[in-house]
Amino acid sequence: MAFFSSGSRALVEILTGLQSAERPMPVDHTLFEFGSIRYHLQASITDSENIYLSISTPSLSYEASPSSGLPEITLQETRKMYDKFAEIIEPAKEGYTLTLRLNFSGLTRPKDRTKAINQISLLQSVILSSQLKDMLGSLGSSGTMKLVYNQRDPFFVSKTPVKINAIFPMRFRDDTDLAIASSFFQELQDLGSTSSFSRAPRCSWSPIPPPELRGEYVHHLTTNGGFVSFDILARHVKGRRAARTAWILLNFQSYVKYHIKRSKRRSIKVARAKKLQKGFKAVIDKIKRLRLRIRVKGLDRFRRHCQCFPVPKLTMAQRKKHKYQKLSES
Repeated sequence: MAFFSSGSRALVEILTGLQSAERPMPVDHTLFEFGSIRYHLQASITDSENIYLSISTPSLSYEASPSSGLPEITLQETRKMYDKFAEIIEPAKEGYTLTLRLNFSGLTRPKDRTKAINQISLLQSVILSSQLKDMLGSLGSSGTMKLVYNQRDPFFVSKTPVKINAIFPMRFRDDTDLAIASSFFQELQDLGSTSSFSRAPRCSWSPIPPPELRGEYVHHLTTNGGFVSFDILARHVKGRRAARTAWILLNFQSYVKYHIKRSKRRSIKVARAKKLQKGFKAVIDKIKRLRLRIRVKGLDRFRRHCQCFPVPKLTMAQRKKHKYQKLSES
């Protein structure tokens, strides 16, 4: 998948409802997600086995022609992933990028249908991931391209004769987020220099824009968290590694936000535990003080004065021992 988060929950809910319905029901829904992603679901009573799903998603790059449609590699990836229960309809529904005809009748087990619905919810991720793989493999000998899959978090891909640089301008809401992210970026740099991660894309972090971004608009380069760059070599965009590289790039900013969120929760949990432990210790100390002997003012002085007077020892009278005689039998 192309996002660190899960797929479209709305798609899962609607498709699950259609599959669990006792009677065929007509559906004509239009869904919007993240402001720029649009889905359209259509089903009829007369053709209850087929569900038509259309998606409209912006291209990763503004340089791509909107009229050219999806690249062939994206169509191939879609067919490969959904071949058991979906078919691409050409041309797509007007105003949409891609249209699929879904048919789950061949999946008899409920578990298989649930798995298929979850895969359908990742449709936009499949499209973006395949687009990025195509761009990484087809970049010219040099140049920089701005990629936008989230309007608030664009990133840049720059190609040189030796490598491809993926550059992420990082922006954070407050100083706490910035401090956590800075520590995380430093960790990534340190790990990249170890032998265990020598074959992974090398990560670097700089507070100023790298030379590859010269000439870009100032508002694109205004950040408070600096710039994180990944050095992608030729081996990272070939074969199966290309999909993994695309996954890393598309998930990086989402993962940083997830890491910040988890770190904050962990800090709050530790602070609460310390506060609870401190309060518990105070209660225990108070209980211990209550269990001590009560001291009356002046009682110790009275005891010291009493030691001057001899106190007679009282002896208990010893009991006389009685001897019992056995009575003779009469």
